[in-house]
Amino acid sequence: MSSPDPLSHATLRLFYALWPSVPVREALARFAATREAEFAASPNPSENYHVTIAFVGNVRPERLPALQRIGAETSRSSFDLSFEALEYWPKPEVIVATARSIPPPLQALWEDLHARLAADQFELAPKRLRPHVTLARKVTQAPVLSTMSPVLWEARDFSLVASPSGGAHSLYTVVDTWALLDER
Repeated sequence: MSSPDPLSHATLRLFYALWPSVPVREALARFAATREAEFAASPNPSENYHVTIAFVGNVRPERLPALQRIGAETSRSSFDLSFEALEYWPKPEVIVATARSIPPPLQALWEDLHARLAADQFELAPKRLRPHVTLARKVTQAPVLSTMSPVLWEARDFSLVASPSGGAHSLYTVVDTWALLDER
């Protein structure tokens, strides 16, 4: 039985994100697996690991070409991002791996995408860049978090992603991907 097409709904829940390479996803998944008891939570599927750059939200399917055009017109440099710490965020009840510093090319990509989206009348979130990867959900009590060995993420592209609105662990679908410039 095939799964339904995530792009066939009346509205699409979309966001731009950095999508990890297989080695980065596996490194984060191995780390999360070793901390599963510590987290006492519902693990986030590693196939959903990403860094949100711009959350667009629910849009009508006819607006998808505008979002793809914006992605294609956004040209920024590639960069490395280091995830070095764990944090508990009580309001969404999640444990995240965070980057303590934001590389200037990531900040420029975030600003460029947000400016283009605002110019095209899209409402945006988040209002500030906070690079993180959600490792666990439904964490109702603040755990004592251990230290984390850094995980280096080499960002060489970014994607437009569809997020199903139902299901506890629905998998995201990459709609389109654009390369970042290799200026090293």
